[in-house]
Amino acid sequence: MKKVMIFGTFDTLHEGHFYLFREAKKHGDYLIVVLARDETIFKVKGRLPDANEKKRLKELESIPEIDKVILGDKDDKYKAIKKFRPEVIVLGYDQFIFTYKIPKILIDLNLDAKIIRLDSFKPEIFKSSLIKFQKKHE
Repeated sequence: MKKVMIFGTFDTLHEGHFYLFREAKKHGDYLIVVLARDETIFKVKGRLPDANEKKRLKELESIPEIDKVILGDKDDKYKAIKKFRPEVIVLGYDQFIFTYKIPKILIDLNLDAKIIRLDSFKPEIFKSSLIKFQKKHE
């Protein structure tokens, strides 16, 4: 079984997220989503997500392409990689937080995982920050 792993906040799900899930699943048999914790999002973005981590987790669990959803570790952002040892790690086109250390983690774990960065899917329409902005101004 070829495991694929993706990471994200996944607040206010939209077609760009669904594109990410579909494309990620094409690279393996078992898609694991590591969901950012509320406190991690607050540290990184300076605000809490619109939906709390329990609600976001439940929403992701209902998506057919996703086989497993786990909450990220509050202290070790790479714990899921260490535990599940995916063969493929898929990153979104605009995902940079915590990603710069992934190649070193893979070396340290002696894990020959492929890192794939996907192209965007209509970012002028399906970008979380744009969608939130539009909702606020409707």
